[in-house]
Amino acid sequence: MKTILKLILFGILTVVTQIGGILYLVSLMVSKKWIRKLKFKTLIIFIALYLFSTLLIVPLIAPIFGREKVKHSEKISPTNYMTVLLNRNYVRPKLNELLRKTAKNLKETDIEIHYLDTNFPFINKFPLLPHLSHNDGKKIDISLIYETENGIITSGQKSVSGYGVFEHPKPNEFDQSKKCIKNGYFQYDYPKYVTFGKINKDYVFSEKGTKILINNILKNKNLGKLFIEPHLKNRMNLNDSKIRYHGCRAVRHDDHIHVQLR
Repeated sequence: MKTILKLILFGILTVVTQIGGILYLVSLMVSKKWIRKLKFKTLIIFIALYLFSTLLIVPLIAPIFGREKVKHSEKISPTNYMTVLLNRNYVRPKLNELLRKTAKNLKETDIEIHYLDTNFPFINKFPLLPHLSHNDGKKIDISLIYETENGIITSGQKSVSGYGVFEHPKPNEFDQSKKCIKNGYFQYDYPKYVTFGKINKDYVFSEKGTKILINNILKNKNLGKLFIEPHLKNRMNLNDSKIRYHGCRAVRHDDHIHVQLR
C-alpha cells in the first residue's frame, strides 16, 4: 500500500509541476541515507530540493529546451504566483517578446497583463494538464480585464486561480457553452470547479479594457491565434481573422484569453 501511495504521489507531482515527481524520488533516497531522526524529514528534504530546483536550477536549464520564464515587469505579472512555483510559467523567447511589445503599447493605460498557465520548462509535447495544447512553449493564457462598479480599471480578478468565473452570454447573445454541453462535451465549463475561491464579487467585466488589451496583442506579427468565447468576440466587435473559436473539445474561454505563437 505504501508503494502504491508513493507511485500516486509521484504521478500527481509530475503532472502538476513536471519536476516534482523526480525530486520526490530523490528526496526519498536522501531521507533513507540521512541517519539523523527528524520529524517530517522526507517532506522537509523535498521542499528544500523543490524550491532550490524551481528557483535556481530550472531557469538555467530551460533555455536548452528553447524556453525561458515569463519576464515580469510593471505591466506583466502572474495572476497567481502558484503558477511560478509550479513551473507553469515557461515560454519561448518570441512569446516573451510579444508580451513585452504589448506591455509597451499599454504603457499609457491602466491595463496590465496578468498571465495564467503557460507551459512547463522542458520537453515538447509533455502535457500541461488540464490544457490540451500548452505543450510547446508557444501558448499562454491571459486574464480578462475587470473594472469597479464606478468604471475604474483594476488589476484584480474574480477568482483565486484566475479561472472559472465566467462572463456569461447576455440574453440576446449566442450561448456556445450551452450548445457544447448539450452535444455531450461535459468538460466545456469544468473550470468552474478550479476557482479555488471566488473573490472581488463587485468587479465587472471591462469590455473596453479587454478590447484594448486584445487589440494590442493583435498588433504582434508573431501572433498565430487568439481564442476567446464567441459571444465576447461579438460583444467587443472584434473581427480580426486571428481570433478563432477553439472548439467544443476544449473548455470555454469567457474567463480568460488564450494566446499562441505562429
